[in-house]
Amino acid sequence: MIPNLYCEIPISFVKATLGGEQEVPTLEGKASIKIPHGTQGGTVFRLKGKGIAELGSSRKGDLHVEVHVEVPTKLNGEQKQQLKIFAESVGEENTPLHESFFRKSEAVF
Repeated sequence: MIPNLYCEIPISFVKATLGGEQEVPTLEGKASIKIPHGTQGGTVFRLKGKGIAELGSSRKGDLHVEVHVEVPTKLNGEQKQQLKIFAESVGEENTPLHESFFRKSEAVF
């Protein structure tokens, strides 16, 4: 069995929302992964061949990278106001995990 590696990395709320590149530590240095727009916390990306080498072989496992979205903790008044405007413009219809949860719960009850 080829050994895989697992790691968790934080990404910003903005990067999770808009997408972008993210550096990831590997055994061989740094690699980069592409974060698609709308990435949810807990999403796992696989970097093929970036895990541990199998004993007696040149084959390598994969590196599985789980992202955690960081929520800003210190906002000034203007930033809070901008987020409120954003929240009003998005509404509840643009929250896939929330929608999925309530759709599934309605099927149960």
